[in-house]
Amino acid sequence: MPELKPWQQTRQLLRQLPKPSAPKLPGALKSPAKLKTWQLTAGAATVGLAVAAGAVAAAGPWDSSGQRTAERDWAASQEAGGGTDHGAGAAGRAPESAPSAPSVLSGLGAPAGSAKGGAAPVPNGKALAGVLDPLMKDKALGPERSAVVVDADTGERVYGKGVGETLTPASTTKIATAVAALAAAGADHRITTKTVIEPDSKDVVLVGGGDPTLTARKDGPYAGSSASLRELAEDTARALKDKGVDKVTVSYDTSLYAGPSQHPIGPNENLSQVTALMADEGRLDDSASGPAPRSGDPAKDAAKKFADLLKDHGIETKKDPGPAKASGRAESLAKVESPPLSSLVERMLTHSDNDIAEALARQTALAAKEPASFDGASKAISAELSKVRLPLAGAKFADGSGLDRADRISAELLAALLDRAADPAHPELRSVVTGLPVAGFTGTLVDRYPKDSPGTGVVRAKTGTLTGVNTLAGTVVNADGRLLVFAFMTTGTTDPKKAQAALDGMASAVAGCGCR
Repeated sequence: MPELKPWQQTRQLLRQLPKPSAPKLPGALKSPAKLKTWQLTAGAATVGLAVAAGAVAAAGPWDSSGQRTAERDWAASQEAGGGTDHGAGAAGRAPESAPSAPSVLSGLGAPAGSAKGGAAPVPNGKALAGVLDPLMKDKALGPERSAVVVDADTGERVYGKGVGETLTPASTTKIATAVAALAAAGADHRITTKTVIEPDSKDVVLVGGGDPTLTARKDGPYAGSSASLRELAEDTARALKDKGVDKVTVSYDTSLYAGPSQHPIGPNENLSQVTALMADEGRLDDSASGPAPRSGDPAKDAAKKFADLLKDHGIETKKDPGPAKASGRAESLAKVESPPLSSLVERMLTHSDNDIAEALARQTALAAKEPASFDGASKAISAELSKVRLPLAGAKFADGSGLDRADRISAELLAALLDRAADPAHPELRSVVTGLPVAGFTGTLVDRYPKDSPGTGVVRAKTGTLTGVNTLAGTVVNADGRLLVFAFMTTGTTDPKKAQAALDGMASAVAGCGCR
């Protein structure tokens, strides 16, 4: 028998471990559908799921190294590179970051300490400054830079440079969007897309609820986990036949959203038009994340696909769909629901999904009774974050995705958001942490950390990149097993790769430093 590679040995060991028993969930949090493995390991983080691995005991949702045992098991064993994959794993491919599995698993045998920080000591601020100060002087970081490191258990700031200065956050804006959406609408909130029929007519209206993950695809990474336009068409056709109707006029309703649908940056492959109705984020190719050609009218295209699907089920449509507003007297025919907001947050953060970010910003606005527009979302996010007394001085949320250079956030605020999300007292925010890409394993960090880096597998962070702007904010488990929260920001950079490497080096330095 050939010798197993390290990642294969790890996977074989994990397969031999006893399967964790599912905890009893509070009644309000029970799902009517059978949960998939990735949902148990990642989505269940919102209720503080603790999973035992072998003889290792975990206290609460966090073990002493700061990452949930279940997440580390999944990161080491998942075929598609590990970590939260939101149902998008590609079977049969070994993880590129396999050598980092021991780092991810290293905390399994450590004694359990407090809920977040563990039994390890808090880093000494002067010692940490001795490590980070020289790295902060790297010319690759540009003329404006700020950094904050906070102990996740005590909330104590253990390092800070320019902490309150507001800079352009780029995609780390999504952390604020996620916290606000989860706090306002709830981790279990689902977005509904429905069909209705007007009374005494054959006029069917497809009503958008703002779900950017609605899919018309039969196959693909998210076909089995997202709300399906195909299923909605099938159920609608069945309801129409029950009424004796086999010929209808189809229209679509996007009135839930207000204001301009075009982002201020203009047409861009990183973002579709922001509309209450779209399928597969308006993508014109078969991609599920990243830049892609986008539809010029995603709502109309989704309605056309829906009409075609109705025909496949024996319902004739009289003409191409047009815009309309469903009346208050319209009768419901069928509906489909998105995954819970916690899952949408994880997918958004892992892949830096701008379409989901703008949709979550509008869900925040709707929950706050504000117009579901760029302006309304900005007000709602600010108001929601102010309720929990976060350091908002100088903060501005021009959009939910961070594509707008008018956004302003301080490193202090980013660290405070993450510290709040890591707090076991706020399980409704847990997906903000579990959705962060794992260094060397998942999402936007899958290729950024060397295999021998001390940060690989123990840094979880949201990246932010615009021309001249580079940011990194997340959590890290240091050499002593202490969970820390960090936010590193810089503007005026001229070489993005060198800037990213410098930021990654700072996070790795924190990971490798006990700093007593």
